[in-house]
Amino acid sequence: MDQLALFFALLLAALLMVPLGDRTGLPAPVLMTVFGGFLALLPFTPEVSVPPEFILPLVLPPLLYAAVQRTSWRQFAANKRPILLLAVALVFVNTAVVAAVTHTMLPGLGLAAAVALGALVAPPDPIAATAVAGRLGLPRRLVSILEGEGLFNDVTAITLYHVAIGAAVTGAFSLPRAAGALVLSAVVAVVVGFGLGWTASRIMGMLGDPTLQTGLTLLVPFASYVLAEELMGSGVLAVLVTALYLSSSRVADPDDVQGRLAGRTFWSVIETLVTGIAFGLIGLELDVVFNAVRQEWRWLLPTALAVVAVIVLVRLLWLLPAAWLAGRLHRDRDLDEDIPVSWRETVVVWWAGMRGVATVALALAVPLHVEAEAGGGGFPERDAILFVAFAVVLATLVCQGLTLPWVVRRLEVRTDSAAERELERQLALRCAKAARRRLREIEEVQELPDEVLDVLERRAWEVGARICPDLADEERRETQAQRTERARTVWKLQAELLSAARHEVLAARGEPGTDPQVVDRVLHQLDVRSVRVWGRPSGERD
Repeated sequence: MDQLALFFALLLAALLMVPLGDRTGLPAPVLMTVFGGFLALLPFTPEVSVPPEFILPLVLPPLLYAAVQRTSWRQFAANKRPILLLAVALVFVNTAVVAAVTHTMLPGLGLAAAVALGALVAPPDPIAATAVAGRLGLPRRLVSILEGEGLFNDVTAITLYHVAIGAAVTGAFSLPRAAGALVLSAVVAVVVGFGLGWTASRIMGMLGDPTLQTGLTLLVPFASYVLAEELMGSGVLAVLVTALYLSSSRVADPDDVQGRLAGRTFWSVIETLVTGIAFGLIGLELDVVFNAVRQEWRWLLPTALAVVAVIVLVRLLWLLPAAWLAGRLHRDRDLDEDIPVSWRETVVVWWAGMRGVATVALALAVPLHVEAEAGGGGFPERDAILFVAFAVVLATLVCQGLTLPWVVRRLEVRTDSAAERELERQLALRCAKAARRRLREIEEVQELPDEVLDVLERRAWEVGARICPDLADEERRETQAQRTERARTVWKLQAELLSAARHEVLAARGEPGTDPQVVDRVLHQLDVRSVRVWGRPSGERD
């Protein structure tokens, strides 16, 4: 097996682990990590060789961009206090404590390298946490906290990591210069993020075609990351700002139906594949790292266990007072933010602090050598850093990832289904009222036949009733149920008719003298007709 075959094996496994995880109740990232470790044990599996400088730019931009599609500016603004407490302050605390512990336990590890190790194990992984949390049916506020923390703690940790690595490589460190670099990095990232977001949104308007627009969104995260890094900014923060800008601009156009559908599907696929490859890489690199420290792993193991204990305990000791303080401010000032409302929810947020892609990417990106000014030679204790980092990922991802569903069940933390249904009902009612209001506006400028008006009146109300059947009274619900049953029968038969038409068109594609492009154009029209929402009864929609 060569490297290309291994790459495609990881891609295939990334797809297969999703349904396997649904059936077994195990998180797909954990399954991919185990699969990667299994592959590494096979004698014919090649050793993975990815240059360290390519790890971050290839893995993080698409994952960050995909994660941002599930959130919004408003969510970040409303949750700025929990995000600052978790994603900024906690990262600094974790970094400091881990650096102190490892600098003491590993004499050969310099202070700068110890800070780099602390920074790379500090950020919990947003992909692993939300992949598990979303499937467990946690309250939306907890998922929002984990997503916001996961996105912004990467920014903080990676910026700290770069400062520490720079000090270790060059042998020079100045606190004022480091603080200035942090501020400059953030400013440059925000400017680049907004600039690229604005430019990309204008280019999308010129492209018009949803396929081309979606293709552009694949390039933008990488461009934002690389440009910000070239200008001494935070590439992660730049990607975050660009993604938020584009997400807001696309939502601003209510009629961009095809663009939203195409983008959502495309980025769902990208996130699944890249996440699978990243966690599969974790499993594959475990064997490489353990082989590199085969003679020293016994004296490195206590350090790794100490770091695991530190990051787990520090998170708990930080979350308990932070959650209490946020709750106190929330009650006193009536703030609109997502916070844990009980100690049970706080425990779930604590136990969901798994490490993953960011930690592995940063560990693998540690330089191989230092500059002559710093003494030259190899990076101090690089193999030890990789061992500790991978031990932390393995311990938290497997132990916490596998036991989080049990913790959630034991603590009985569940989403507020009644509140979600009520919100859905209110939105459905607003949809129906908006449709009827627009119909009244059309009536004022255009005379409509009575039979057409009756149909549109019914359709306007059905806009909301299809979303929430409770909007209709009992008699209307019965009528709606009968109409839905008839529509379901019609749709099934219509599907058969369209299937026959598609078979005929595809058969014509192989006939001599038939232009394939014309056939594909006709087939596309049939496909679009097949997935029209109004052509399907509500009970049959996905």
